[in-house]
Amino acid sequence: MTDSNQSNTSQLVDTSKEQAPETRQESTAGKAPKKESFLGNLLLNIVIPTLILTKLSGDDWLGTKWAIVVALAFPLGYGLRDLLGSGKVNFFSALGIVSILLTGSISLLELDAEYMAIKEAAIPGLLGIATMISLYTRWPLVKTLIYNDRILDTAKIAQALSHKGNTAAFDRTLLHTSWMIAGSFFLSSALNYILAKIMLVSPPGTEAFNAELGKMTAMSYPVIFVPATIILMFALFFLFRRIGKLTGLKLEEIVVQQ
Repeated sequence: MTDSNQSNTSQLVDTSKEQAPETRQESTAGKAPKKESFLGNLLLNIVIPTLILTKLSGDDWLGTKWAIVVALAFPLGYGLRDLLGSGKVNFFSALGIVSILLTGSISLLELDAEYMAIKEAAIPGLLGIATMISLYTRWPLVKTLIYNDRILDTAKIAQALSHKGNTAAFDRTLLHTSWMIAGSFFLSSALNYILAKIMLVSPPGTEAFNAELGKMTAMSYPVIFVPATIILMFALFFLFRRIGKLTGLKLEEIVVQQ
């Protein structure tokens, strides 16, 4: 159950350069989304579900089935809150909710642990495949995740690229960055499967299985999230470095001011 690895993309507020400072500040204050709490994310998606599954699955407490329901209610509620609070369907939040529901269904139906391992590998694996397929569409995922108007001044970048005749070279940069992002998803897929196979050894529907599921949730952060995040950070560094080289612009000139 590594649903906490579904990262939520932070949202920045676009402000018009033609607005007066006072008007811009009022607009930003009215539209700026509330920043996510890292501690709250960690507690609701990892710490609390882990404690419930490992400590409250016994017959003297919640029992195996109710422990799963209660434990998954926290990350499910967190994901739904994010989905409803944004006012629009966030692909990654929606995928996280689907992942949580699949985890609950597999556990409550007491299916073989192999199904859980396949599910754990399938979610990031499908994201990796989607990233590769998106390269051949008008909406590559790299533009959704990194190269977008909420993070970068894409209009200024495009103008500088055109002026220097480096537009084609930058398209190749986006291609390389997309492969890095896809690689991070494929790495998560492989690590998810391996972790599930190693951790889930008891029969489903038992207290021992719930405890293993809880421990797998806790282990998912250092084992899966950290390596994948390192690759994504490298992709971000590579993209910013190439933008600077191809446009001649400094980092502070291309990043949207928050």
